[in-house]
Amino acid sequence: MNTVFSNNLKKFRRQKNLTQEQAAEMLSVSPHTVSRWECNTTLPDVPMLPKIAKLYCVTVDDLFKETSVVYENYAQRLAAVYEDTRQPEDFIAADFEFRKILKSGNFSTEDLRIYGILHQYMMRYCMNQAVDLFDKVIEQGKDADEKVFWRTKHQKILLYSQIGRGQESIDAAQKIVNEGSEDPEDWVCLIAAYKYNGDKEIAYEWFAKALPKFPDQAALYVFGGDVCKDLKRYDEAFKCWRKALELDGEMYDARYSMGFCYEELGEYGKAYDTWLAISRDLEKEGYEAETFELAEAEKCRKILEKI
Repeated sequence: MNTVFSNNLKKFRRQKNLTQEQAAEMLSVSPHTVSRWECNTTLPDVPMLPKIAKLYCVTVDDLFKETSVVYENYAQRLAAVYEDTRQPEDFIAADFEFRKILKSGNFSTEDLRIYGILHQYMMRYCMNQAVDLFDKVIEQGKDADEKVFWRTKHQKILLYSQIGRGQESIDAAQKIVNEGSEDPEDWVCLIAAYKYNGDKEIAYEWFAKALPKFPDQAALYVFGGDVCKDLKRYDEAFKCWRKALELDGEMYDARYSMGFCYEELGEYGKAYDTWLAISRDLEKEGYEAETFELAEAEKCRKILEKI
């Protein structure tokens, strides 16, 4: 008769420093039942297996493996599963368990270390997925949906700056502009690449070069305004954003930039009005009330009450 299961139950219980009586109480069964399981006299009902596994901080599969080991807690075991599979659903399961033990306050430094590794692996997965999806949009070209095409390029440039590959974006955008591109969006991408990489002075120089070439390009003024804000040229920044809205009344990016800038300047009344106006206009256009804009407005309102 195969005794792997019964031997594991005994091994897991001892490694957890539990008596049969304690294990029985936690499983809501009698000590005699636990004893019979460990002696391989009887087997627990199938619905009981997840409860047993969780008590001993293993998976159900571990109960039947000769090489199974006990982990400090169930979260660590699920982290090991994710480390092996790298599947998002296994990350979610482990993340859920770690959140529970962090909330309880009953966690160790090893828990924090493993939880950090868990996010490190998932971060790499997410970055690769993001790049792959952005590339699929870009590969379809501008003809599929020009607006989505350029917004995706901007997002990929931002992502590359966040993962230490900003120079790649700069080099690619610089090459296109140097080859004589007359598409204003290519110039916007170059400005964005320098801005996101932290080279705000260079980004401003290219904005100044692009402005006389493309004086009617709304997106150019949005990014130009953002660069001006980074350089603390606030009057110029607002002038750019207002010009963007004059050229394209639906250029919400300019309005978001204005809202954040008002907050940065401590002008919470203007920020509050800006966020509310954005939310109302989105509703008029058929979108549900955006929680982010309303949350920002509420944050500004609470600050104003304290002033």
